[in-house]
Amino acid sequence: MKTLLQPAYVLHGRPYRDSSVLLDLFTAEQGRVALVGRGLARKRRGGSLGSLLQPFQPLLVSYQGRGELLNLTDAESAGALKRLNGDALMSAFYLNELLLRLTQRGDPQPTIFSRYSETLTELVDSSVSKLADTLRRFEFFAMDALGYGIDLHHDAASGAEICVGELYLFTPEYGLSRANSRTSGDELCFLGEEVLAIAEKDYGRARASAKRLARLLLQPHLGDKPLRSRGMFKEMRKLQHDRESGA
Repeated sequence: MKTLLQPAYVLHGRPYRDSSVLLDLFTAEQGRVALVGRGLARKRRGGSLGSLLQPFQPLLVSYQGRGELLNLTDAESAGALKRLNGDALMSAFYLNELLLRLTQRGDPQPTIFSRYSETLTELVDSSVSKLADTLRRFEFFAMDALGYGIDLHHDAASGAEICVGELYLFTPEYGLSRANSRTSGDELCFLGEEVLAIAEKDYGRARASAKRLARLLLQPHLGDKPLRSRGMFKEMRKLQHDRESGA
């Protein structure tokens, strides 16, 4: 199989054998693919091409081979590198981890690819207060595209419309159904008005609940291994706090 000039982003890269690099790429037409960049660790080979193969750099890549591990033959820029810093950079690494955990190799996801590219641009331009909303939009979009989403407009048990003032219990196998008021305060419970705000993508009205629901939906598909990006984010927050407090 030979693929030419496929739009792609690098999700992850690591050294492979003596002088090569193993790359996980997310492509527009073929989904996630694993490539070997041979000789990229050598300075004479890895110069311009090796420096180009960075996360958040829009690419056009060419590769060939059989099986799951293919050979990178060429790559070129498809646009400017997304300039991300601080919280926005950590958020972008989080998106990459989600794609690595949620998607399967060789499973085309063109709508998620487009949304991922748009989200990187949004992260560049987002204020810190808006980063969470940007991440929630991507999480819920990706889950719906992959078939992991739930109906946010109707009670999963009765089929009735979600109502303001009612309390709804999240069950992984079914979704949201009307709860007994005695379960109020449970982390699996959500107010009807919060659910409707999430359904309307108005995350500013239910920011904490949107994050909580997204994590509940994602957890079964992410596996037991903690996300590295979350640990990195917590460590960065700790360092910022220590600097501000003079510790």
